[in-house]
Amino acid sequence: MENNERVSSIGQNGNGYELPKKVAILHSEIKREYFPSEAQYITEASAEEDAEIVCKYCEKLGVEAMTLPGNADLPEALKKVKPEMVFNLVDSIKGNEYLSSAIPGILEALELPYTGSDILGLALCYNKFLVKKLLHQFKIPVPNFQLFTTPSDPVDPHLRFPLITKLNEIHGGVEITKDSVVENEKALRERIRYLKDIYQQPVLVEEFIVGREITVYILEGLNRKVYMAEKVFNKPDEKYVFLTFEDQWINKDDSFKYEKHEDPYLKELSIAAFDAVKMMDYGKFDIRQDGSGRYFFIDANANPAFGPKECDTAMGYIIEDLYKIPFVDILKRLMLNTLRVPLNDY
Repeated sequence: MENNERVSSIGQNGNGYELPKKVAILHSEIKREYFPSEAQYITEASAEEDAEIVCKYCEKLGVEAMTLPGNADLPEALKKVKPEMVFNLVDSIKGNEYLSSAIPGILEALELPYTGSDILGLALCYNKFLVKKLLHQFKIPVPNFQLFTTPSDPVDPHLRFPLITKLNEIHGGVEITKDSVVENEKALRERIRYLKDIYQQPVLVEEFIVGREITVYILEGLNRKVYMAEKVFNKPDEKYVFLTFEDQWINKDDSFKYEKHEDPYLKELSIAAFDAVKMMDYGKFDIRQDGSGRYFFIDANANPAFGPKECDTAMGYIIEDLYKIPFVDILKRLMLNTLRVPLNDY
């Protein structure tokens, strides 16, 4: 669709913003049998419900919206409903997160504008090892790391314990537990074996950075906005303090809270990282800061969980709560950025 065709198909919402008349909200198709563990299933169990909530916010703006599952029927469904643009909230296909990078390919083939990263950006996102390599190449600080394809791989002599173990191709904090941090080689190999047996994928191992944990969101528009917050934990008796799966999905209100974090240097680092790993529209980074004030990027999420605070998203808690940006404004920003309509008052 040419840009002038996009402009002609967009109407006014009465507040000086030109918005599409019809959008589709794509979400993961969720069935328990798709996922190898209950933990991974939990991270996506509310996908359709969250998409419906985003749909209602679109309708508040006078934009017709409908939800569609990201499955084999998606191309025909999109041809039938003919949306002007698409919100791509698909995080997995049949439980495989890396397959979600196929969704932008479908949308590109149908010439439909969509939110979030393209095929390359999403494919990179679901290989944490490659993301670490890219960030390191672009001089973005990361902990020392190694990818293990088997539990018996030799340990890089440059790695220093304690180490933290992570699934290389799954996000959402899956299997990030107290047992993820290991203090010796025996515990490391046992943990890698446990993860490999269940998930059948490589394991990323990196040095655990003792210190503060910070989340950074970046939203694109005519200019980029950066929102930063520190996770302040309520774990006085923990030896290693970090965000676990339980903190993120079970006991969020009791485990930590967000507080604003301001640092122009981290802002610039985050923007550079956003470009390095090919993110588009919006993205999220998790960062550790050690006792000397040095930052280390520990995770990167293209197309992170999208929705207002009522969807229990970090986006809602940080951008809505701390920065007082209503979710409808986030929607407007992404719609306009996706359609690339130049407006003087935006």
